[in-house]
Amino acid sequence: MKCPHPVLSGEMHYARIPPEYWRVRLRMARAMGIDAISTYVFWNRHEREPGRYDFDEWNDVAAYVRLAAEEDLHVILRPGPYVCAEWEFGGLPAWLMREGEIPVRSTDARYMDPLREWLNRLGKELAPLQAVYGGPIIAVQIENEYGAFGNDEAYMAAVRDALVQAGFGPSPFFTIDQPGDLAAGALTGIPIATTFAPGDPESQLARIRQLRPDEPLLCGEYWAGWFDHWGEPHAQLEDTLQVADLEWMLRAGASVNIYMLHGGTNFGFWNGANFNDEGQYQPTTTSYDYCAAIDEAGRPTAKYFAFRDVVARVRGRKARPVPEIPAAIEIPEFVLRECAAPWDLVQTIFESVQPLSMETLGAAFGFVLYRTVLSEGASGTLQIDGLRDYAVVMLDGTPVAHLDRRLNENRVRLDAGPGAQLQILVENCGRANYGRAFPGERKGITGRVTLNGALLENWQMAPLPMDDLTALQFEGKQATAPAFYRGRFALDEPGDTFLDVRALRKGALWVNGHNAGRFWEIGPQRTLYVPAPWLHAGENEIVAFDLHAHAEPRPLRGLREPIFER
Repeated sequence: MKCPHPVLSGEMHYARIPPEYWRVRLRMARAMGIDAISTYVFWNRHEREPGRYDFDEWNDVAAYVRLAAEEDLHVILRPGPYVCAEWEFGGLPAWLMREGEIPVRSTDARYMDPLREWLNRLGKELAPLQAVYGGPIIAVQIENEYGAFGNDEAYMAAVRDALVQAGFGPSPFFTIDQPGDLAAGALTGIPIATTFAPGDPESQLARIRQLRPDEPLLCGEYWAGWFDHWGEPHAQLEDTLQVADLEWMLRAGASVNIYMLHGGTNFGFWNGANFNDEGQYQPTTTSYDYCAAIDEAGRPTAKYFAFRDVVARVRGRKARPVPEIPAAIEIPEFVLRECAAPWDLVQTIFESVQPLSMETLGAAFGFVLYRTVLSEGASGTLQIDGLRDYAVVMLDGTPVAHLDRRLNENRVRLDAGPGAQLQILVENCGRANYGRAFPGERKGITGRVTLNGALLENWQMAPLPMDDLTALQFEGKQATAPAFYRGRFALDEPGDTFLDVRALRKGALWVNGHNAGRFWEIGPQRTLYVPAPWLHAGENEIVAFDLHAHAEPRPLRGLREPIFER
């Protein structure tokens, strides 16, 4: 394929799209007039444990790239290693912090050595797919918005050299930053791209001209939408300005990457988190719809057709036919009647004088149960320093408080008799992917636990990653503490649906064994997208883990459209 210039690309992440839908999503992008697909590569998705790499099935990024080529699309590769992307720990693996905090995104050997090993392994998958060898990859990004983090040119050069060593040297490199950070994140001799929101593309792109007068204009991310945080209003953008901006950039001869063209879903526990200006923790929702031109279920929106018309008009091309997407289905109401205790999943119990973080315990995702026995006079104020991120505090198995890091909650009044067992179930709600807290986002309990100022010691800790739920022992009764709830429904024919979870409060949900993501009553997301390939004709199983006990069976149903509410 001969690469056109300038390039119009759209961001779509293989990890946020069920692999059964990769081709149709790529075909939908091509029908909008897109030349190329841009995608991050998520290090922590492929190397869950040091030296153990996974490029199978959903993680087969090379298959995704080859499908793009089959659909007449080029590929812009963004291998990080840091990617931000509202993704868990910005794409870095949690095991980097297993032995304590290390200086990530630096030339420190504790970071660079595993980084080089990872990129070398990635190169075996993707380096042969570069354009110079007849493949679709036409450009490779170095790091990601590094100027918002630091200004160490030696580090950026080290990442560049690692990419060359991994086999990506034949491709054009570029760096990417927000307009005010372009100089800090740049490398001499490497083209720069910028990222920005709708409103004034001319002045934003002019920042590139100020630094590199003779280089092409590259908009590495045009934010044609936005993401949601739990407990905040649902992002809603007016499309008219975006359509006008896109037309201006195309007529100005700029290369543009629409971020996101199709957002998809943060299935499982892969969502990241941010911090606002006041330092408040802001976990990202499961839905990554992003108000994108192609919605979470892969359907073209009004924005899609407006963008498509602009591309056809400016480029003078006849648009390709838009693929048909099967309609989403409704599922009649069913209830979750059976119940199981999360303690059924305990496999390993660690002991320590002081509570240990999730990373130190060798866990990356899910929950950790901390427990200790209280001595005489065990009444007063319990304080948990370094609570990350949400906790259910229990005495002898009975919940007495729910503590939320977003609200700076870390203490509760206890009234316990001598010998009572204190249990603290802590959820990792997503590691920071951006901002000042990003480098040291350890989870679980990361500080001291005191009662009336006295240090509590001698802890037992049990990680609950929830990768495998087969050990659960379901019974036909309801729980009085955090629990799993199970129900079933029958289908004549599967289809995409949005599972209405408004009867649940806070937790995660599985569909026929697939982790569909998190739910939380604070919104704005109140449904979970369930793709048709996860369902089948006949009986289907739903399992929900709720941190709040339910006295009565909970009703759920499937809808044709998502619900977002505060």
